[in-house]
Amino acid sequence: MKLYVFMITAFLSTPSFAANISIEMLNKDAKGNRMVYSQEVAKIDVGDTVTWLPVSKGHNVEMISSPNEMKFKTKNNKEAKITFDTPGIYYYWCTPHKGMGMIGLVVVGDDLSNIDDIASAKAIGKSKKKLKNLLASLN
Repeated sequence: MKLYVFMITAFLSTPSFAANISIEMLNKDAKGNRMVYSQEVAKIDVGDTVTWLPVSKGHNVEMISSPNEMKFKTKNNKEAKITFDTPGIYYYWCTPHKGMGMIGLVVVGDDLSNIDDIASAKAIGKSKKKLKNLLASLN
């Protein structure tokens, strides 16, 4: 009987696997938008990993604001990888193209509790309007 209960429990349990999402750094996307990340808002679960891929040259990833005050900045043309263990919104940009609006958000665990901090974070040029629009899309 114990074996039977164990087998039923094991069968009904679903293993939890962390996901890995890839975001490309692009000079131009399929719609003709210039200096963009292929996914501007990535919604992931706690424990998931985001990998930024330097498909086009001259781009990087720099974390600007996050719930855990993460300090992260890559060199240009280098793959970047972060596993997100703290829920909240993470705001990043491409350092050379931030004024052109090359920014993105990672939302971990559907937690929007730091949205006001992100909204008041530094934004330059086209990034100001784009950040406002991306945050509005979360509500």
